[in-house]
Amino acid sequence: IFPSEPADRPPPLRSGDTVIGVLHGADRRVRHHTGEEIGLLTALADLAALAVEKAGLLDRTRAEVSELERDSSRVRTSLTRMRHVSEAHGRIMNLVLAGGDLGSVAKAAADALDATVMIRDQGGRCLATAGDIPGLVEEAVAKASLDAHARRRPVLADDDTWVAPVIAGSEDLGGLVIRAAGGLTGEDERLLELAAQSVAFLLLMRRSTAVAEGPVRDELLDDLIADPPHAPQQIAQRARRLGVDLRRPHVLVLARPEGGEQGRAVVWASSYAYRLSGLKTVQGGCIVLLLPGIDASAAARAVADELSPLLGHPVSVAAAGPGQSPDGVARMHQEAGRCLDAMSALGGTGSAASVQDLGFLGLLLSDDNDVDGFVEAAIGPVLDYDAERFTDLTHTLEAYFASGGSPTNAAEALHVHPNTVSRRLERIGELLGPEWQKPGQVLEVQLALRLQRTREVLARGRATADPGRPAAGPPERSA
Repeated sequence: IFPSEPADRPPPLRSGDTVIGVLHGADRRVRHHTGEEIGLLTALADLAALAVEKAGLLDRTRAEVSELERDSSRVRTSLTRMRHVSEAHGRIMNLVLAGGDLGSVAKAAADALDATVMIRDQGGRCLATAGDIPGLVEEAVAKASLDAHARRRPVLADDDTWVAPVIAGSEDLGGLVIRAAGGLTGEDERLLELAAQSVAFLLLMRRSTAVAEGPVRDELLDDLIADPPHAPQQIAQRARRLGVDLRRPHVLVLARPEGGEQGRAVVWASSYAYRLSGLKTVQGGCIVLLLPGIDASAAARAVADELSPLLGHPVSVAAAGPGQSPDGVARMHQEAGRCLDAMSALGGTGSAASVQDLGFLGLLLSDDNDVDGFVEAAIGPVLDYDAERFTDLTHTLEAYFASGGSPTNAAEALHVHPNTVSRRLERIGELLGPEWQKPGQVLEVQLALRLQRTREVLARGRATADPGRPAAGPPERSA
C-alpha cells in the first residue's frame, strides 16, 4: 500500500510526453517503501512503457503487413480477371474478324462468362443463343433493356438475369440477355460490355457487306424476275459467286410499306436478305425478297413481324412458292404480286399471307393451278379416311350440302337413319377441324368436293373413250 505522499504515488508509463499507463508495486505487509525502491520502480516503469510502445508498434506493423498482403492478393486477383477479360475479348473479336456468325459469338461469350447468352435484335426477336433461359420474364427484360440503352451499360433485370445494350453510336441494334447463376463481378460486367460491342461490330460488318454487295445482288434478282428471262446458266453462275444456291427450295416475298419510309425498309431488307443467304431488290414501290425455304406463309409472317415494328406502321406482305429453279422465280413474282393485289382488294392491307393462305382464291391466282394441292388441303383427310376404311364420308358431305345443311334431308337422300348422318358429320368434324362449317371453310370444302367429283367423271370418261386402257380411279392426289 503506497503512502499518500507524492513521492509514494505509482510511477506513470510515459511515451514521450504522453502517459500511456501506470505501474503499480505492492506488498502484503503494511510498510513504507524506501527511495531506492521507488527509484527502482520508476526505472521499471520506463522499461514497461518502452515494451508497451514496441508491442503496439509491432501490432500495427503486423496489421499493415496483413493489409498489404490482402491488397496484393486483391491486385493479383484483379490482374488475373483483367487478363481473363482481355483474352476472352480477344477470342470474341477474332471470331468476328474471321467471319464467325452470331451463334459462335454467343457461345464464346457464354463460355467466358460461364452463363447463358441470348442475342436479340431491336424488336426483341432472338438472333442467336447459347443455352436455354427458362422462365424468362419478358416484361422485366423489356424494362431492363430500356434502362440499359438509356444508361449505355448492362442492367440487372432480376436476380440472375442481365441485359446489355448493343448499340452503335445512337443507333439501337438490339441487346444481350445473360443468365448467370453465380452473378457477375465487376470484371464480368466489363466483359459483357465488350461482348455487346463485338456483337454490334459484327452486325455493322454484315450490314456493310450487304450494302456493298447490294447492287450486284439486286441486279441478279432483277434478271431472275425479268420477262423474258435471261440465260439460266449465266444466272446460276452469278448466283453461286454470291453464295446463293438456286437449286435449293426458295420462296419469293413482296413487302409493301404502307406508311412511307421506304429507304429505311430497303436498308433493312438488304441486311435481312444477306443474313438469310437470299436476294433483294425493289420494284414498283415493293421490296422483293428471294429467300431459302419451303413455307411461303411462314416467310411472309417473318418479314412482317420484323419489318412492321422497325418502321412503326403496317407492312403488306405477300409470298409465293416454293420453287427450285431459276426459271420459276418470275412465275412466283407474278403470283405474289397478284396475291398482294387480292389482299388489298379484300381489305387485307397491312397483313401477311401467301397464295396458299387465300384458299380457292389462291388456286385462281396461281399460274400452275394446283388443283391436287387445293383438294388435299380442303378435304384430303376425308378422302384418305374413305380410301383406308371403305366408308362414304365424301358422299355424305355432298348430300349434306345438297340438302341445305339438313342432316334429316341428307339421311333421306342417302337412305340411312338421321343418327347415322349425325355420327358421320361428327367424324368429318374430327378430320377437318372444329371450324369446318364456318362460311369461309364451307365454301372451300364445297369447291373441293365439286373439283374432286369432276375429276372422277373425267377419269371415267377417259377410260370409256379408250377401252384398251385399264379402268382408272380418281386422279392421284398428292400426299
